[in-house]
Amino acid sequence: MIVGEGFRTLDDVRVAGKRVIVREDFNVPLQDGEVSDDTRLKVALPTIRRLREAGAKVVLISHFDRPKGKRVPSMSLKPLAEPLAKLIGAPVAFAHDCIGESADSAVAAMQPGDVLLLENLRFHAGEEANDRGFARELAANGDLYVDDAFSAAHRAHASTDALARLLPAYAGEAMRRELTALHAALGSPKRPVLGVVGGSKVSTKLDLLHNLILKLDQLAIGGGMANTFLFAQGWDVGASYCEKDLADTARGVMAFAKSRKCQLLLPIDIVVAERPEPGAAARVRELGELDDHERILDAGPKTVARLCEAMDAAATLIWNGPLGVFEVPPFDKGTVTAARHAAALAKAGKLVAVAGGGDTVSALNAAHVAGDFTFVSTAGGAFLEWMEGKSLPGVEALKAAAEVRGK
Repeated sequence: MIVGEGFRTLDDVRVAGKRVIVREDFNVPLQDGEVSDDTRLKVALPTIRRLREAGAKVVLISHFDRPKGKRVPSMSLKPLAEPLAKLIGAPVAFAHDCIGESADSAVAAMQPGDVLLLENLRFHAGEEANDRGFARELAANGDLYVDDAFSAAHRAHASTDALARLLPAYAGEAMRRELTALHAALGSPKRPVLGVVGGSKVSTKLDLLHNLILKLDQLAIGGGMANTFLFAQGWDVGASYCEKDLADTARGVMAFAKSRKCQLLLPIDIVVAERPEPGAAARVRELGELDDHERILDAGPKTVARLCEAMDAAATLIWNGPLGVFEVPPFDKGTVTAARHAAALAKAGKLVAVAGGGDTVSALNAAHVAGDFTFVSTAGGAFLEWMEGKSLPGVEALKAAAEVRGK
């Protein structure tokens, strides 16, 4: 099966008896040497299970933290072997290096269905340098390569780029799901397409805004970055966070959107308070009505209602960033209300709803609706770069592998 365009998946290969090197992202949080959040381990399970059931020898590789090419004991992947084994329901062997004698002997001892976790890739400087020699040493212990780590796809490292060009390369189940969802959201979406972009700074999302304007029918802007657009329109924003020096840039974005026939949905009412404190007295204001000492901290009810109406009319939604200071109730109301509305539409099959980005995932989890969205990406930087229209080295390597080997 080809995902979107140009990707081979596990549907396209027989793996029985083969040594399959699987690039995962096991950069999980550890507390006192134990995994405190096993989400990324669970994400890897569908690929691991499929390969095991098909009789592959599953060789798992990943980075962890930032050892910068040095062996740092506290950054070893060894603590992950036991929790991973419990999730899989089978033993997970561990090799104390990802190349060399330790890795070679551990792979040589494997039987079909076995799972082996190799040591942190970043203990070798060749990983982040995308060194082809290091990649060849990794490839020596594999017959096939599977990339299951979209969250690392924006990095041109040896395990995501060079290695994929040395062995027959395929997208794993998690990678397949991510690429399929992203293709459905912006690659070849059902129209109309609505985007929601929030967060604090316009300056960090200019590339994102420009790329989305090229692809969307409507774009709602919320969060602190909306204040900059309101200021650019001449509205008083009081003591709100605002990049006033980017007013001309914001006006340029608005003009660009108009020229591309992408309707911008900016706030039409606001929720304000003196400080973003839990339980603070929140007041709904019309634009320009706030006092000098008040701050805009959330989208107003009319703004949220209009956004929900736009969702009702849309076929596809792509969301990145909250509408307000969602971490501090009551300023989470706008984000939670809009998120629940989108989730209900997605659950009913009326909307393809795709979301991603750290704050976005946290906001959807806080609203208890992440599971009802069509897809929620936990990829962080890779998701944002994809939304910005940038080429992702890990994805390009999979495309190249498919082209070279005739798909």
